[in-house]
Amino acid sequence: MATTDDTTMDAVQRRLMFDDECILVDENDRVVGHENKYNCHLMENIESKNLLHRAFSVFLFNSKYELLLQQRSATKVTFPLVWTNTCCSHPLYRESELIEEKALGARNAAQRKLLDELGIPAEDVPVDQFLPVGRILYKAPSDGKWGEHELDYLLFIVRDVKVNPNPDEVADIKYVNQDQLRELLRKADAGEEGLKLSPWFRLIVDNFLFKFWDHVQKGTLKEVADMETIHKLT
Repeated sequence: MATTDDTTMDAVQRRLMFDDECILVDENDRVVGHENKYNCHLMENIESKNLLHRAFSVFLFNSKYELLLQQRSATKVTFPLVWTNTCCSHPLYRESELIEEKALGARNAAQRKLLDELGIPAEDVPVDQFLPVGRILYKAPSDGKWGEHELDYLLFIVRDVKVNPNPDEVADIKYVNQDQLRELLRKADAGEEGLKLSPWFRLIVDNFLFKFWDHVQKGTLKEVADMETIHKLT
């Protein structure tokens, strides 16, 4: 599949777009190949070739059960400056991140990206502390050229961590409780302060997050985790 270099792209983002190989899957999450991030996120490929890749979304809570949110950097190719969950990225086509047993590949990738994006040391987020709670499949255009088509693993973790955001990836961060998140949703819906949320975060919020959050606080999240079902959300 041919690629065309994009000279308008931020240098760091361009390197990641061409160097990182995403895991291509079918709608049942079976691996069917690999392709670089650039080709996976071109809407023309998503639409014409139905390219679908594996992803993960981390929801990190502190010991007060506040959720860490990030605002994506202005240089991100897809969905710049939108607010989203703690960390959203892709397991790569490499041995350690292809491991499917207990979603270990996605958990390894989550630990890697929490360091890359937010400067959270690996020892603050041990791989065995991530709880995979579900999988969603969604498609979302970002603009005329770019978009997402992902089979997304939802990973929850409760840890107090040191955070040192990477400005190439993250514009801002904040911890929110449930009421503060609801106010954020209200502002986004009303178009206040130019506030926008990522489409996958909004889908997860609308379908699962507050229920899961209640179980996080009760210590009963394992009881509602479901890694068998793939929820197709639109």
